Amino acid sequence: QIGTETAVLIYFAKDIWRILRAWFGQFTNRSTRGDPDVRMGWLVIVGTIPIGLLGFTFSDQIETIARNLYLVSFTLIFFGIVLGVADRTARSIHTLGELTVRDGIIYGFAQAVSLIPGVSRSGATISAGLFMGYNREAATRYAFLLAIPAVLASGLYQALDIGSDPAVAWGPTILATLIAFFIGYAVIAWLIRYVSTNSYMP
Repeated sequence: QIGTETAVLIYFAKDIWRILRAWFGQFTNRSTRGDPDVRMGWLVIVGTIPIGLLGFTFSDQIETIARNLYLVSFTLIFFGIVLGVADRTARSIHTLGELTVRDGIIYGFAQAVSLIPGVSRSGATISAGLFMGYNREAATRYAFLLAIPAVLASGLYQALDIGSDPAVAWGPTILATLIAFFIGYAVIAWLIRYVSTNSYMP
């Protein structure tokens, strides 16, 4: 998680820095409160609340009874179909600049569905965006931006367990994280370009 999310941070570094600077700047310069980047900062916060609350509340169930191969297989297939349906029926009439608080909350609950093992976090949020009429690139960009707080917090929290189990050691974990970073960056760079002119159907 930390490896792929670091790839997101680097790929979207300019966007993230601009959003952060605008969001913190609103507290010293009130005239900037209508800035789209300030809105995006608030929308990422709003969209992160559902997964934070639900993840904290159901953490024990997620780590125990939900770790079932039949459930993982079913959810992976089912939500793959959901993404396919969303892609085929997408109206693509909204851009990222049109994102509303209501839509941000819906995105947030869609992201929270990924607490169920086997559900792709980005797949669930992108599907929600497509169903709401956002174009593929807008749905994908917001899905990646929305992931940053939740995935980093989850990854850092789980990193505390490294070393407590002899089967989970620092060396292999660091190696896996590096591999995830390089593959993740390549996939993000390719995917953003691909969906601007192609569908998710393949």
